[in-house]
Amino acid sequence: MSNEKRKGGAYDVPLSPSGTSGSPAGEAWPEFEPLHDELPPVEPFDFMLLPEALRPWITDIAERMQCPPDFPAAASLVAAGSLVGRKVGIYPKCQDDWLVVANLWGGAVGRPSLLKTPSVREVMKPLQRLEVEAKQNFESELATRRAEHRVEEAKEKALDKKIRVAIDAENESEATRLAEESIRAPRSGPTRKRYLVNDATVEKLGELLNENVNGLLIFRDELMGFLRSLEKEGHECDRAFYLEAWTGNSRYTYDRIGRGTIDIEAATVSIFGCVQPGPLASYMRRAINDTEDADGFVQRFQVIVWPDPGTTWRNVDRHPNTVAKTRAYEVFKALDQLAFTQLEVETVKFAKDDDIPGLRFDPAAQAVFDAWREKFEARLSGGEEHGAFESHLAKYRSLVPSITLILHLIDGGRGPVGVVDLNRALGWARYLESHARRIYSVGQNGDVVAAKAIEKRIRRGDLREEFTLRQVYRPKWSGLTQKEDAEKGIALLVELGWLRSERRLTKGAPTTCFRIHPDLRASQPPPGATASSDESPTARDEDVH
Repeated sequence: MSNEKRKGGAYDVPLSPSGTSGSPAGEAWPEFEPLHDELPPVEPFDFMLLPEALRPWITDIAERMQCPPDFPAAASLVAAGSLVGRKVGIYPKCQDDWLVVANLWGGAVGRPSLLKTPSVREVMKPLQRLEVEAKQNFESELATRRAEHRVEEAKEKALDKKIRVAIDAENESEATRLAEESIRAPRSGPTRKRYLVNDATVEKLGELLNENVNGLLIFRDELMGFLRSLEKEGHECDRAFYLEAWTGNSRYTYDRIGRGTIDIEAATVSIFGCVQPGPLASYMRRAINDTEDADGFVQRFQVIVWPDPGTTWRNVDRHPNTVAKTRAYEVFKALDQLAFTQLEVETVKFAKDDDIPGLRFDPAAQAVFDAWREKFEARLSGGEEHGAFESHLAKYRSLVPSITLILHLIDGGRGPVGVVDLNRALGWARYLESHARRIYSVGQNGDVVAAKAIEKRIRRGDLREEFTLRQVYRPKWSGLTQKEDAEKGIALLVELGWLRSERRLTKGAPTTCFRIHPDLRASQPPPGATASSDESPTARDEDVH
């Protein structure tokens, strides 16, 4: 862009502001430094981490959709854990009463083109089928109970008539006797069993939990919508409720005008959802810093994966593996129907009668877990990790036993938990840690993430020759939704020589503009064109929110 005066007096001459890297017009540009990839590597998914009963099903989903297997695999683990719920927990120690409920939160991170939502929805189909069957049973039982209810109403009316006759006859003792006879426990209608919830207030969720004491799974196509809803005015207490519901063995009481006091005897909520990298980066930058959001909420998403996209694609057009799909449904149904009497459980002697029963490791598995725990605790005490990430890792104390129990029950285990399932769970922990490092890196390296987002817009031609800070954050592009994100990214690109800051005199206060390195401008598409047919800075941009 030339330095001649533009219509409207946008600027007259370049100025070099104090404390900036502004340069005189015409000064030669040095070679810019590379902007390195900010994402740490992640472990690829190993199908051997899956229990044998689900492995063919997850493999078939990933192959037919040509999506990373990480998405359906992680979703299957959380979904299975939601069915186990409070039926049985696991005691990670040999004699202690520390009980872990296999309640998990997780998510799938990736661009829309990676088919994360369709693959996760496929995994949720067994739960949806159970939901439909439960609804049909509820409606059938409701019809039967309606007939019984009409008979009970007729009996009550007849008894009321007898009471009035006794009162008219001044036979108070008979009226009292008849009234006492009419007092019964309040009639309760049939309860609809639920498995999945998509969008509910915490008040309604509390009512559903009282009807479904084993717990519920919240599934959201857009996980960021759920996370942002917790930040809205009037929802300050919702976050505290979910923090309690993560442990799986807590109770919760809330008081609301209109609804009164509701006691949730079993607050157990699993969560799984999908999220795009850009919105996640903005959220993570706030969540892991020393702010009111840093309450350990994000650390509870332990089964969250961000895989690399595949390097090859092939057209797979075949019928779904119905044998594998049927077997997966049978596994989920068996977990749903799992009963106390089917398990070789143990209840600690000094525990209350209503406590959750638990399984323990067999001797070989206990030795392996104790050895892992010893090294793990020594590693945590070293203080070498970022505080937020250290808090995430600390929850692996319960994650490893939880995954072990889920794998054990999926493959039909009903007694002590063995070393095979524990070793698989330890493999899951190593795999998930690598993905967690990638996710936390976008919060710790916010300037690099934002700079990458600006680079993307420069190469697409969305930012041309010279632009202002406002032009970067106003469109709400992925990774650049906040003014401070844009400032950090621009500062890094100026430091690396990608951009040059210049001040312009205007009718009002001077304006800071940023000029793009000529070598980058040469790679831009011509004016009026976009980088590709499906990429634009507005609604068609797959990451824009």
